[in-house]
Amino acid sequence: MKETCRVCIHHCSLEPGQTGLCRARKNENGQIVCSNYGQVTSLALDPIEKKPLHRYRPGSLILSVGSYGCNLRCSFCQNHEISMAGAEDAGAVYISPEALAGKAQEYKAAGNIGAAFTYNEPLVGWEYVRDSARLIKELGMDNVMVTNGTASLEVLDELLPYIDAMNIDLKAFREETYRKLGGDLETVKAFIARAAAGCHVELTTLVVPELNDGEEEMKEEARWIASLGKGIPLHVTRFFPRYHMTDRDATEVRRVYRLADAAKMHLEHVFVGNC
Repeated sequence: MKETCRVCIHHCSLEPGQTGLCRARKNENGQIVCSNYGQVTSLALDPIEKKPLHRYRPGSLILSVGSYGCNLRCSFCQNHEISMAGAEDAGAVYISPEALAGKAQEYKAAGNIGAAFTYNEPLVGWEYVRDSARLIKELGMDNVMVTNGTASLEVLDELLPYIDAMNIDLKAFREETYRKLGGDLETVKAFIARAAAGCHVELTTLVVPELNDGEEEMKEEARWIASLGKGIPLHVTRFFPRYHMTDRDATEVRRVYRLADAAKMHLEHVFVGNC
């Protein structure tokens, strides 16, 4: 029986055995399941500033975990080796929620504060995030999520009780740009607004030449963020050629700083990255 996945905006209608656009959800015997559940491709103890989170427990280390799959198709993806991969080419190993929580606790002696769900898009496998984060929270540790925010508010509401902080990609502030990436700006804005009301949120905009590097666009973005809270941090980050976007140079450093200055007109905490 054909079933529709409701996790994100794509609402993939899947025949039995068929996998969705994200490559991480499939119709299994008439039921939509998370096929990347516990399938870990990356595991590292990172400074929390790498997420990036600069205003949440700075100086901490956090155990970062990633799987495979993503529901956007950004031609400049920085982690395309896993985000655009499927089960057959991801090179994943299974780590249960219990085992992940155990690893988080094991690394506590090294300064670990919890787990960060990152590297690929964690919300395409949100059930694993929920189950793992619940156990980690029971251990008195923190949970962080790095996401593109292109998921339903129902999924977000399932996770918010267990998530302490998020970094959400705000990839542009033009609907037509989001359409090029396979996303939807209004969905991301609604996600950010709900998340910011429930946990610590920081935002990241990767500045890509000829895509989203206009000062007026950045001013509009900053004004909107300020309408939610002037204290919400924004990371304005420099693009380097990656994946399918090797046809242009890295963003000029002065352009990144100019856009950061534009954002500072409205926001209290603006950080420059990759410069």
